Amino acid sequence: MKILDIFMNCCYNTRMKVIATNRRAMHDYHVIETYGAGLVLKGSEVKSLRQGTVSLSDAYGELSDGEVYLFNLHISPYKFSTVSSPHPKRKRKLLLNRSEIKRLYGLVQQRGNTLIPLKIYFNERGLAKTTIGVCRRKKTYDKKEKILKEEMERKVKKIKKAIR
Repeated sequence: MKILDIFMNCCYNTRMKVIATNRRAMHDYHVIETYGAGLVLKGSEVKSLRQGTVSLSDAYGELSDGEVYLFNLHISPYKFSTVSSPHPKRKRKLLLNRSEIKRLYGLVQQRGNTLIPLKIYFNERGLAKTTIGVCRRKKTYDKKEKILKEEMERKVKKIKKAIR
């Protein structure tokens, strides 16, 4: 068993490599729940992801026919690809368990909830994954309260630092 563990650590990176995060989603939405899902990609898209040429800014998820898809996830074409590359904003299927899909369906049916990709990464085995969140849009007054709270915390830290 110990030899197997050494082999596994030798062949795979033990950390996940984060490619892109959706910082705007954290600012505009309350994240209710998060799920990890695999991405179905075509050949050169994986190489583009490894280069980090991806944009999550307008991406969102939808459920249709018992499957989950990501829309508007922009993966730039790989410039060294010899075969025609797929459309950069095509819909991409997410790989989830059936029970997770049913749970997502129930949460998204509630008024105001939507699926937003929060992060794209390669796991320790080198597979492309995404973290999707069931989100609800923040109101403007929620954003203002958060900004005021952060400012107050900064002032308190500054005062504490001055006292020391």
